[in-house]
Amino acid sequence: MSRLIDNSITIYEALQNIKDGKYVMPAFQRQFVWGMDQIEKLWDSILLDYPIATFLFWRVDNSNVTGDTYFCNFLSEVTFNSRKQADSVNYELITIDVENTDTAVLDGQQRLTSLFLSLFGEAYIRPKNARRNSGNKIITKLLIELNKNKISVDAEEYNSKKFDIKFSEKIGRLSPTQFEIKNILDPVFHDEITREEAIEEAIVNVPADSKEYARNILQKLYDKVFVEKLVRFTEILDMKQDDALEMFVRFNSGGKPLRKSEITMSILEAYWPSAKTEFGKILVDSYKDFGTDFIIRAALMMYGDVVKSNINKKIAEDLKNDWNGFKEALINLESLLKEMKIDVSRFSGSWNVLLPIIYYIYYNPEYETNIKGVRAYLLRAIFFTYFQSGTTGKLQQMKSNINSYDYDITIEMLDQMNDLRVTDGKIEDVLNSEKGGRVAGEVLYYLNLDWTNRNFKYEQDHLHPDNRFNESKPVTVSVEDWRNWRGLRNRLPNLHLLEGRSNGSKSDMRLVDYYNDMNDEQKTDFYKHAMIPQDLSLEIEDFGTFYEARKAILTEKIRELLG
Repeated sequence: MSRLIDNSITIYEALQNIKDGKYVMPAFQRQFVWGMDQIEKLWDSILLDYPIATFLFWRVDNSNVTGDTYFCNFLSEVTFNSRKQADSVNYELITIDVENTDTAVLDGQQRLTSLFLSLFGEAYIRPKNARRNSGNKIITKLLIELNKNKISVDAEEYNSKKFDIKFSEKIGRLSPTQFEIKNILDPVFHDEITREEAIEEAIVNVPADSKEYARNILQKLYDKVFVEKLVRFTEILDMKQDDALEMFVRFNSGGKPLRKSEITMSILEAYWPSAKTEFGKILVDSYKDFGTDFIIRAALMMYGDVVKSNINKKIAEDLKNDWNGFKEALINLESLLKEMKIDVSRFSGSWNVLLPIIYYIYYNPEYETNIKGVRAYLLRAIFFTYFQSGTTGKLQQMKSNINSYDYDITIEMLDQMNDLRVTDGKIEDVLNSEKGGRVAGEVLYYLNLDWTNRNFKYEQDHLHPDNRFNESKPVTVSVEDWRNWRGLRNRLPNLHLLEGRSNGSKSDMRLVDYYNDMNDEQKTDFYKHAMIPQDLSLEIEDFGTFYEARKAILTEKIRELLG
């Protein structure tokens, strides 16, 4: 059972503990993200006697850390970009000697890092047009103005600084009345005998009417750093790493929360420090737009509980120890989809649908013999928008069903699932999908896989042009039929895929005119690719007959695709 102890120390004591390696951060902490303005306002708050909130420390010792428990040292330098935001830096992972290191900071990293950089570290700013890794950077110092007549703060502006504290890279051109905040650490300020003389020396250039103001600032700065116990913390004793992870997640669920993916990745890296590097080796080429969430969710599918979505030590170690097997499953997935003439890159924004296939490939060494079942699952899930809601529950459902069918995906299995069973109602919903919608686009893509060229861009296009239905009805068509046809014009039976340049030239041509402009070979291909019954009239007056005839053909083709 964990125990809690409340305590407080001075800023100097806390920062000295960081410098001496007594304080570290757990490996699952996030990167330093504060900008210049936040650091300036932190010091402003300190001098205004505002509390700087409490900190949460975790006491570490031989009972709750092992050789594979990783931590990070605090940053000793930071580079700000031209927008005054800190460059993201991956902390270097270390193991600790509990004889020297006894505290890990669970909450308060950004504040402690900012204070440490201000007093013990170095800060740089990268010029606007300099590349990040160019090494082109300029040192910048955190200064406070001691001449009250030169203070350039707006007292009326909401949440503005009340003291003139700011970073400046104008080294050598500094105001003689600016004081570098880290200079308060000089021994002459420590010693009570020399402190008064040191303050007078620091304000020698301050005009007479600001001397008292300047003295008060420097004395207050000294008190805030060395005397007042501003670092109030709760220390947690006898807590294991898994509990520390849980507490870290809880503390980051309010305020400015970490994204779920950031927390999960941090937890994973705590158990497998090189995880992000290894992920980067996979997320290239066909998988380059997938992201780390895809790998984590796939790992949960394969090794853990996809519903809870929690990475724990066991799952992290399973993924780490079976990394080659995991990578092979992704390679095999890409190959299997290629046999179906499908690019895996197509799923970069909708990869949940692939996870049951990855699971099946991983656990069934004879997966290549069942392309039909895999295709049926994939297209049913896409056409019926299976993962539109309740994603984790449906992934677990697929996982359980695959297990029940001896690690196989079969038509019989799919037909037992209400959401994936092919019914007349579902087919009707697919046929009623409209131009511009995801379902219509996906159905057209898969219906035309055999003839489309992956190097060309294809667009959804009306067969009978949309604008024609905004004009007056043909004389031979009833008002009721025309009204009905106008409602059907955007639906799948009046849509086909057309290469982008051809679509531009076709524009709003009548379908019969577009067809008559073709040569004999083009006409044959058009009927075949657009899936239009032979000898069917292409005149707008016969749209009703055209629509129903093409709907019948599409129904048959879609049923074939769905197994």
